[in-house]
Amino acid sequence: MKNLIKLEELGMLAISVFFLSKLDIDISWWLYIILFFSPDIGMIGYLVNTKVGAVTYNFFHHKTTGCLLIIFGFIQNNDYIVFAGLLLLAHSSFDRILGYGLKYPDSFKHTNVGYL
Repeated sequence: MKNLIKLEELGMLAISVFFLSKLDIDISWWLYIILFFSPDIGMIGYLVNTKVGAVTYNFFHHKTTGCLLIIFGFIQNNDYIVFAGLLLLAHSSFDRILGYGLKYPDSFKHTNVGYL
């Protein structure tokens, strides 16, 4: 089952990257790579404590956040907002493939996909 879920996440990552490539945004590949890892800024909450860290991390890694940005970007006809949403969605799927899920408030290593 674990491999089936990883395969599903790989599909979500692929579709996100595909649609990212279709956006009319002129962005260099190195900036894309930096931005791809930018949702990890949510880990900064762990400097306060594990509860705050889980909230901030989960906000930037929850797929609903990405989906809402995509929808809002389409409504506003703003490719940059759609880009941000697709980027969050792609990054979240990438993390799930590696075994990093949404965090529980007791420990960074306690995730919805198991313990790291």
